Amino acid sequence: MAGKVQVGIVMGSDSDLPVMQEAAKVLAELGVGYEMQILSAHRVPEDTAAYAREAAGRGLQVIIAGAGLAAHLPGVIAAHTPLPVIGVPLQAGALGGVDALYAIVQMPPGVPVATVGIGAARNAGILAAQILSVADETLRQKLIGFKEKMAAKVRERNARLQESQGEK
Repeated sequence: MAGKVQVGIVMGSDSDLPVMQEAAKVLAELGVGYEMQILSAHRVPEDTAAYAREAAGRGLQVIIAGAGLAAHLPGVIAAHTPLPVIGVPLQAGALGGVDALYAIVQMPPGVPVATVGIGAARNAGILAAQILSVADETLRQKLIGFKEKMAAKVRERNARLQESQGEK
């Protein structure tokens, strides 16, 4: 965890940790401080609501919430905080995460949750950093560099492909 804690990463179970750590990795790479919590909309609803209600007062600015199956965690958190919430649908059960995607993306009016793809916690971390960068020029510059590195990798791969095709 780097810097002042600005992002909360919440998941319903420790089995979600391998996926949700991808958000933590990208935040750490960008120097954004984060915390991680295991909460549950169904098993500890009072704790979940308290976490969401107290998040802004503790300095959090964005919450990333990963959930599978019924995937109520992001919506419950969004119902109890004015902070932006990013939902990460997690692959679980017979429907492979599609049920979680639908549950998170179909929030009622007035309780929005930004939603990334199934298992796309890395994108959630990037989106959280982009939200924070609106008010943080240093972070914005880090994001520009981050995206430039991604572009350079694609160009390198393309150059290798072109070289290998020329050798035929």
